[in-house]
Amino acid sequence: MAVSLLKLACPDRVGLLARLTSFVAFHGGNLLEVHQFTDPITGWFFTRMAIDTATIALDSAGLRKAFTPLATELEAGWSIREEKTLLRTAILVSKLGHCLADLLWRWRVGELPMEIAAVISNHETFREMVEREGLRFEHVPVGPQEKAAGLQRTADLLREHSIDLVVLARYMQIIPPEVCEAWQGRIINIHHSFLPSFVGANPYRRAYDRGVKLIGATCHYVTGVLDEGPIIDQEVVRVEHFHSPDDLLRLGRDCERMALARGVRYHLHDRVLIHGNKTVVFRD
Repeated sequence: MAVSLLKLACPDRVGLLARLTSFVAFHGGNLLEVHQFTDPITGWFFTRMAIDTATIALDSAGLRKAFTPLATELEAGWSIREEKTLLRTAILVSKLGHCLADLLWRWRVGELPMEIAAVISNHETFREMVEREGLRFEHVPVGPQEKAAGLQRTADLLREHSIDLVVLARYMQIIPPEVCEAWQGRIINIHHSFLPSFVGANPYRRAYDRGVKLIGATCHYVTGVLDEGPIIDQEVVRVEHFHSPDDLLRLGRDCERMALARGVRYHLHDRVLIHGNKTVVFRD
């Protein structure tokens, strides 16, 4: 089955959904899945449609061209792409490998349909793990004496590999503003949800000392403002009185794996629409 994904956001008005579904019907398409939401506070309309395009005479480029006049009239931000088109993805990692290992396993079994063009790391720690999967591993040191050059080399690699999506799987470096801008809405990060309460080193120990009852993780898009980009997904777990600092670390890493995997999956399937510093996520 040939399926195309239409994602759109625009100012709300009467008859929007009818206009869009009529466009699909006029060109001979069949709607397989439709999600829509109107935000009554901002007055914006959001939708995601999965369209069976087997009976549409137009190819993807032709369908986008035909849709452009309507999208312009609606003042919409939108995209149409074939579902089978895999996003070229780069995974960045430092010394903590739990998120990387989880992503690689989900990719291998088909849960995350993406083309992993490269895994980039500022350490050699996970070269064997990555190359065992037949993937390209790029070691780019980002030490104190080579930080600027290392981050520049990392950005160059993203361009050389024509990367569509960047996943920070516990990559412990700050992404330069120019890279955030170039890949706006296409860099996904994961961090523990203590921010900003427990910033810096060893947050789980300090959360334990504070006696927190909930810990978790936040998956979000990266912007020029550190750890404050639009949130895609979050995961939480309750802390019991008998949990040690090591237990909190274990539980927290589970939260990080789950939230990151869901966030990446939603992005890969065009289920996330960004509006300002918030997202609308049509979950699967």
